[in-house]
Amino acid sequence: MSDPLARDIAQLVEVFKAHGWRELRIETAAVSLLLSDDPTARPEAATAPERASSVPAESPTMPPVAAPASIASRDPIWVPIVAPNLGTFYRSPKPGSAPFVEVGDPVLPGTEICLLEVMKLFTSVTAGVSGVVREIVAQDAELVEGGQPLFYIEPQGN
Repeated sequence: MSDPLARDIAQLVEVFKAHGWRELRIETAAVSLLLSDDPTARPEAATAPERASSVPAESPTMPPVAAPASIASRDPIWVPIVAPNLGTFYRSPKPGSAPFVEVGDPVLPGTEICLLEVMKLFTSVTAGVSGVVREIVAQDAELVEGGQPLFYIEPQGN
């Protein structure tokens, strides 16, 4: 599957079936997904906009998200390292540990730079290129989508 969204949904369906869940609802600005073992289950389309508008901009359970660096400030040669799939982005191998990389760190193609977690399954993400980390876009413990930029790396040497 070349479409990252379709691939992410297919993975969610597999996890849904494998764990015997009764229902899973996911809503983002772009997608509303309902998986259910109840054939009469219906999405709450009538209440979704109202519910979304009633959520405060900064919830006490969610840390505020820092604004990404201006796209104009990114050098066009910087390589985006994107999420291979939907998941929770983690900068360090375990809570309390130092992050895999920081801005300014040199990396090689095989350097592990973060983890993505979906339903207790962890995927290691590597730099894929030799260079220097110039920007970390995603916030630690943030849910990211497949294809979403996580880092920008300035390539070095060849």
